[in-house]
Amino acid sequence: MLQEFLTALKPKTDYSRRIKLRHEKFWREPNAEDVRNTLMQATDPVEKWKDVINWQRKLSNKYNSREFAKMHGCKVANLYWKGRDIDNIDFAGLPDNYVIRPTVGHSCNAVFLMKKNFNLFDKQHYTVDEIKYVLFGYLQLNSKLEFLVEEFLENENGDVEILNDYKFFAFNGNIAGLLLINRLSPKAGYQTAYTEDWQQTPPLVDSYPQGNYQKPPACLAEMVNDVKKLSRAYEIFVRVDYYATSKGAVFGEFSPTPSFGNCSTPYATKLFKAYWNEYCDGLI
Repeated sequence: MLQEFLTALKPKTDYSRRIKLRHEKFWREPNAEDVRNTLMQATDPVEKWKDVINWQRKLSNKYNSREFAKMHGCKVANLYWKGRDIDNIDFAGLPDNYVIRPTVGHSCNAVFLMKKNFNLFDKQHYTVDEIKYVLFGYLQLNSKLEFLVEEFLENENGDVEILNDYKFFAFNGNIAGLLLINRLSPKAGYQTAYTEDWQQTPPLVDSYPQGNYQKPPACLAEMVNDVKKLSRAYEIFVRVDYYATSKGAVFGEFSPTPSFGNCSTPYATKLFKAYWNEYCDGLI
């Protein structure tokens, strides 16, 4: 009771400040990278996932986040290879289309969306040796970094192209808003925003130009169900990214500090603050 009273007296800081404070607490601790890169499996008991303070840092490793989603019955892209020794990637045995992404990172850095030998992200052709050269450069910068080679997910029509991003801002099982990015490249695209039942809202971010209204994906109900389930398991605010594919809703990744608290519109800042106060009050 005393703790509840003290929590109620705390000033309600805005969304941006909360995200920046979380980033400081998550990543300034000496063991932060060890926590993030603790290898987890979908078969691990919940107690093992939560055996450290701010255990959600483990889910900023994209391999771990895949395993967490699988543990909760959500679909993920097929995994062809994982590791640091890129000479062991059997490129000849891969399908024509595949994705390479790092286990740690943001903003689509070091991501290859390979359609045969063409990277849809940077619109450049690559040989296998050229891909290895780029990956090797990133590995030299981070001794804990690994790469994932995954299935190139088709869109709902079965086409191989850059998928739209469905970014859910979720607070302990409650969805405040959905940001849809019609992505053209890692840094370019158009945005629209919706409620979970697909009512269009004002923009949530100011980092993309406003696009036209989009029809809801066929797998919207599956997405919403998955996001609420994962958000409850995550326990604190998180952005959950999803894809609408030919095999339904597929989990992408978690973002605990989206854009480091920047880029939110006044509408989103007010909305997210209200949801944080209502559903995550007193939580990091």
